[in-house]
Amino acid sequence: MKSIEEANFNETGYSYTLSLINGKYKPIILYCLMEYEPVRFNEMQRYLGKVSDKTLSQHLKELEKDGLIIRTVYNQIPPKVEYTLTEKGHSLVKVLDQLCTWGIENREL
Repeated sequence: MKSIEEANFNETGYSYTLSLINGKYKPIILYCLMEYEPVRFNEMQRYLGKVSDKTLSQHLKELEKDGLIIRTVYNQIPPKVEYTLTEKGHSLVKVLDQLCTWGIENREL
C-alpha cells in the first residue's frame, strides 16, 4: 500500500469520476436524462429551474465531449435537438442512482 506521501489524488478513479460530474447541474442533467430521455433543451431548462442558457449549454457540451450524452439534431424547421445518455452515461447513472438511494435512506425529515 502506498503512503500518503507517494499518493496522488488526481490519479484515482474517484478523481476521474468527480471530474465528469463536477458542476452544479451535471449530476442533475444526468439524472433528468435517466428518468425522461430523450429530453429537449427547453425541457431540460424547465426541469433545472433557474439555469441560464449559457450555463446549461456549456454543461451539455462538456457531458457530450466526455462521452456521457448524445446530442441529436433533427434537420427540420423549427430546429429540434434532443439529448440522450450514451452507454457510458447509463453506467455512470448507476452510481448516481446509489447516491439517490443513500439520500433517501439517510435524509432527516
